[in-house]
Amino acid sequence: MSSGNVHPSAVIHPDAQIGSNCHIGPFCVIGGHVVLGPDCKLHSHVVIDGHTTLGVYNEVFPFAALGLKTQDLKWKGGVTRTVIGDHNVFRENSTVHSATSDGDATIIGSHNHFLAYTHIAHDCRVGNHIVMSNVGTLAGHVIVEDHAIIGGLAAVHQFCRIGRMAIIGGCAKVVQDVPPFMLADGNPAETKALNKVGMERNGVPEAAQAALKKAYKILFRDGLTVSNALIKIEAELPPLPELQHLIAFVKSSERGISK
Repeated sequence: MSSGNVHPSAVIHPDAQIGSNCHIGPFCVIGGHVVLGPDCKLHSHVVIDGHTTLGVYNEVFPFAALGLKTQDLKWKGGVTRTVIGDHNVFRENSTVHSATSDGDATIIGSHNHFLAYTHIAHDCRVGNHIVMSNVGTLAGHVIVEDHAIIGGLAAVHQFCRIGRMAIIGGCAKVVQDVPPFMLADGNPAETKALNKVGMERNGVPEAAQAALKKAYKILFRDGLTVSNALIKIEAELPPLPELQHLIAFVKSSERGISK
């Protein structure tokens, strides 16, 4: 890394590992257990600490804080990690916390966009190509699958799951799992419709969209119990990969799904 890419006011621990061609702006602070991959850009006033690893081409805006100690009061010490992939954007004042228990990790994938004031709590598992709008908040142990969108000011309860290509409306209060390909909104959040626009944008085949539309009606509009709805879906609809993913997601739900 060229010293010309590091502002003289930045504070970087000598044990930190900084990749080539990183830009580290004014008043940034980087801890001794941080690994920063090549071509990352920290604008200014960024804090990265803890046992935290970032991949390549991540961009972090002012006053973001990544990898710091969990807010969970169950924390008893030990080594916890924060693992972040490639090509992520963390806008102003966004926060990502490390895990709670020794040996555990908070994990974020690649190509995500976290807008200002978003928060990802301890032990979350966040996939790829996800957008979290301003002030969106994930409590601890939340799982977010690929291509999901979380609206502004939405809050997700701990241990909930957000399925692939799901979209959460602004100001929603999510207290149960949101199935893949669905749109959820409200307080508490309910599944309102199929995320047709999201499926079209992500190239879901028309046959799969048609099958998912039928599955949505069976699961959310026919007045059946979840178990009976799944039986009907498996009996009447083709075993397409998208449909299989929806079925597996619902079957594995521990908190129940947002109906």
